[in-house]
Amino acid sequence: MARTDARGGPTTRARISEVATRLFLERGFDAVTVADVAREAGVSSVTVFKHFPRKEDLLLDRADDAVLLLRSAVRDRPPGTDVLSSLHDLTLRLAADRHGLSGLDDRSTPFFRTVAASAPLAARARELAAELQHALVEELARDPHFEGDSTLLAAFFIAGYTTVLTENARRSIAGSPTTAEQHRTRLESLFAALRAGV
Repeated sequence: MARTDARGGPTTRARISEVATRLFLERGFDAVTVADVAREAGVSSVTVFKHFPRKEDLLLDRADDAVLLLRSAVRDRPPGTDVLSSLHDLTLRLAADRHGLSGLDDRSTPFFRTVAASAPLAARARELAAELQHALVEELARDPHFEGDSTLLAAFFIAGYTTVLTENARRSIAGSPTTAEQHRTRLESLFAALRAGV
């Protein structure tokens, strides 16, 4: 859901993101400049960079949401629930909602194609995965109930989930999107491997 301001309209950040996404999907990431986005959104380039320090983040704008979800899965899990179970529940909820971060959203194919066609976007996506891994390590380190190697767990989880998403993207681009059942099966395999490994 798009963020809104006090009057119910989209926030400046949300409006910029929506305009940028439309332009990138229509023309390709490399063919659109930040100035193009600013002009179409009715703001200055300075305003765009205030909200999105990097051009790539105009399209890959779910990183903050992903960090919040990961931190909440650790911090807000019910008493007696281990971290892996909470992360497992999170991924299943994302799948059930066909959330953008599950790779199951029916509207994601143009997004996947745009990212796959742009080396800067693919590189930024890898950087964001590393940032998510770091955020998860930090949250696990703060958790007095977590016992284990936070660095390994975070690395294995982020790498595994990224692999699931990448396969969903590959299948979507190829015209045979991953079904919800196939996605859940791969998640179960991921978490079985995580439990065996960490």
